[in-house]
Amino acid sequence: MTVLHNDSNLHTAGNPELQQPAVSQTGIMTVFEHQRLTARDFAYVTDFEWLLAQEFAVFGIKRKRGQWQLQVGHYIGIVHLPSGMVLEILPKRMAATNTPPQRQSPSEQKSTISRTRLWVQRMLADLIASNDSSPQTLPNSKHLGQFGRHAAPLPINALPLSDWLIQQFLQGLTQHPPTKHYQTQIDNQTSLQGRLVIKEQLQRNLLQPHKFVCERSMLSQEMLANRLIKSALEQLSPLLQTSVRFRSIGAQLSTTWQRVSALHNHELTQLATVYQQAKRQLAMQPLHANAMQGAQQLLEMAYWLLRQSSVAGANGIAPPAIKQQPSSLRLCLLLDMNQAFEQWASLRIAALFRRVSTDYQPLFQTQRVWLNDEEGRACLSIRPDLLIYQTPPDSDNDNDNSTHTHHKAKAVTDRAGCYSHVIDIKWKTLANAAAISPSDAYQLASYAQAYQAPQAWLVYPVQDDTQQPKRLRQLPVTEALAHKVPNHATLWLIPFNVNTGAINKGSDLLP
Repeated sequence: MTVLHNDSNLHTAGNPELQQPAVSQTGIMTVFEHQRLTARDFAYVTDFEWLLAQEFAVFGIKRKRGQWQLQVGHYIGIVHLPSGMVLEILPKRMAATNTPPQRQSPSEQKSTISRTRLWVQRMLADLIASNDSSPQTLPNSKHLGQFGRHAAPLPINALPLSDWLIQQFLQGLTQHPPTKHYQTQIDNQTSLQGRLVIKEQLQRNLLQPHKFVCERSMLSQEMLANRLIKSALEQLSPLLQTSVRFRSIGAQLSTTWQRVSALHNHELTQLATVYQQAKRQLAMQPLHANAMQGAQQLLEMAYWLLRQSSVAGANGIAPPAIKQQPSSLRLCLLLDMNQAFEQWASLRIAALFRRVSTDYQPLFQTQRVWLNDEEGRACLSIRPDLLIYQTPPDSDNDNDNSTHTHHKAKAVTDRAGCYSHVIDIKWKTLANAAAISPSDAYQLASYAQAYQAPQAWLVYPVQDDTQQPKRLRQLPVTEALAHKVPNHATLWLIPFNVNTGAINKGSDLLP
């Protein structure tokens, strides 16, 4: 791996450490979230100029010391550049016990990149599987449902995100050949095949009785789902051609799908409508359950690829009308890292509570009105990332006296339980407990008060198990108020290890 030169203008937002873009021999230029880039960081200056001209929402553009700079936003993903190289954006470095980037050797930098790729792919694989099984639980995962549940196993040496993306798509293609369906076809031919169309026969062949207008049903691969998938395959073809690892597989699959025609320009401008029609058409096919699921997942991924490729801002908004020719479109797949981490940590923590006890019920991003005015109009709503609702143990074996009946009726009135934990998840680094921001602390305390939860967690990412959960004590303003407000919620700072996909658990954190 060749490391480009150091630049004093390159740093992470809020962190003076230098960042060093790296270019691999396979044409992958790896950068990190919040990194600043100049023309000198690119192997081809035309790639930098092209990114400036696109004005992607993911990049901030600044003029500093007489040169243009691109600052990467809070996104991860890949951008296929005009030179054929792939810009890979990985999450920001979380400096814990790691050596600062400017002091790392090339081998250490390569190891850091590989570890980061590995946990990012694990995160995406978890989100993919959850999106397939229960999409209603994660309202912000619309960009993460593009891969099948049975994703390829992660390699020991993590692939670049672009190669991993190709791997998932090719795996879907190998398991799902083009679907065929019967399509009505009317031909004017010299032999009678199928049903004779009398009206058309009289209009067209009155003077040529040797010809017949016939209607017949023929198996065809020209269904919308196949054509949409073929368009996505063509969109990935530049990456397939430059990838030595998948070039031969891609060539074989391209031959299999060669007879399927891609979407034309007008259909690409109405991609959402075409996608809905393709879904309805595919649902009517007589396929087995597993084959239908695989076909639907492949269609989802193809639509996502085409949609992201045409989104000028790459920020998840609805794509504008395509003004470029399809051949000039560039693959641009970017995910909001804040949302991705929140959803991943929510899934993992919810699974932890389920393992502890079946009495815990996780609720993802449940919204409720918190403040009303005097007329009852909603003024402010709150939506914690994760709520844990705890039902009390079954007490049907207790004596059925009047006291028990009263408490049981009250439990039913109180929904037979309570919110035990309210959890907020932040994609930010906390070096120690004193680094918590006032806004985060106020938000956490407000959540705990609104849901009357005895515990409130602030979850943040780390890269090892050095940091352990920290308990924060709420102190009364005066000693006189100490006995009046005895039931403060317990606030916790919870480190989430991205490399293990689990929280660093303390001894008294969970029962």
